[in-house]
Amino acid sequence: MKLNCDLGEGAGSEAAVMPFIDQANIACGGHAGDLESMRTTMALAKQHRVRIGAHPGYPDLENFGRVSMKLSTEEIGILVSEQVGALAKLGEVDYVKPHGALYHDMMQDDGILAAIRDAIGDRPLLIQSRPVVPDNGAGLMFEAFADRRYTDLGELQPRKEAGSVLSEDDILDQVRLLAMEGVVETISGSRMLLQADSLCVHGDNPVGVRLIPAIREILNNA
Repeated sequence: MKLNCDLGEGAGSEAAVMPFIDQANIACGGHAGDLESMRTTMALAKQHRVRIGAHPGYPDLENFGRVSMKLSTEEIGILVSEQVGALAKLGEVDYVKPHGALYHDMMQDDGILAAIRDAIGDRPLLIQSRPVVPDNGAGLMFEAFADRRYTDLGELQPRKEAGSVLSEDDILDQVRLLAMEGVVETISGSRMLLQADSLCVHGDNPVGVRLIPAIREILNNA
């Protein structure tokens, strides 16, 4: 299982995590990031031979892209194309992972998913793995989350709810379960199959960032 992290978002965690990850999801000016942060994060990723992904989001710096915006699918396709294109001008972009509310809207709305896939061309799309993965054809990579709690439906527990972001011990327990058994323990305590190609740690989560070396070791030994 690969390890990916959302970076270039102003948290300053890039140097700490880059030696341990396989995929860097780089913010490209929507919810966070600017030309300089894109340039420096991409250079660091190349230095460590980390695959580069574009991390487009709703253009909403105030809410860090975590609030849905009422945009048409055409408008969403344009903003994704523009943000991915801005990063691609600096170097090769291997894949795309939408951010925050755009990511969750894509998971809920097939029209938004189709608009994003059209906008990114032949690049793979990193998308949340679910207990029953929809048959959307080729070009998808599936991920699970190391530092977030899952509901019994296989969705991420909303951030506004207590316990949605895992503690240090819970993160390591969840990583072990995913790496060794391909399951997660949901909010009710039941276990659910969740096969994934990559594991995400959020770069703005200090606890998750601190645990990156330990998570890398678990994945290496699984």
